[in-house]
Amino acid sequence: MRTHQDNALGELAGAIGKGLLAGLAGTAAITLSQMIEMKITKREPSDAPVKVASQVTGAAPADDSQKEKLNNEIHYAYGTSWGIVRGLLGFAGLKGIPATLVHFGAIWATELVMLPKYDAAPPVNEQEPKSVAIDALHHAVYAVAAGLVYDALDAGSPQQQKLNKLNKLIKGMNASAF
Repeated sequence: MRTHQDNALGELAGAIGKGLLAGLAGTAAITLSQMIEMKITKREPSDAPVKVASQVTGAAPADDSQKEKLNNEIHYAYGTSWGIVRGLLGFAGLKGIPATLVHFGAIWATELVMLPKYDAAPPVNEQEPKSVAIDALHHAVYAVAAGLVYDALDAGSPQQQKLNKLNKLIKGMNASAF
């Protein structure tokens, strides 16, 4: 009796779940990266998440302490939800470095379009090259961390990895026999 059958919907749900965990890890990594950079450059934290959310929803935080808390919550929710994209890339068969590059491109391109649209940041062509490079670095940290976590979660147990390698070897031998 088979205990595991191909189940596309179950695999999709698994990919999304792994993606959410990867997105959470990526968000923690970008947050740490930004905190280190802000200590070095003496830059104040960005309030872009709450600016965009306030414009989109029409709701605003009551005071500065609420603003900082809400900003952080939106930052984590947004970053974690981008993990779904990483999960969908994995579900579609894109793995490793290519998936990380696509994920990075999607995240950073969205930011470069969305933040100026909501007056949360100037257009990229009006920013200092150093600021653009730092922002790209932070988003690369996110994408790499999320990618590493997703790929680790997607690899399965050591036994499953061995079975997958054996299966590939057998398929390769069958293909070369014809």
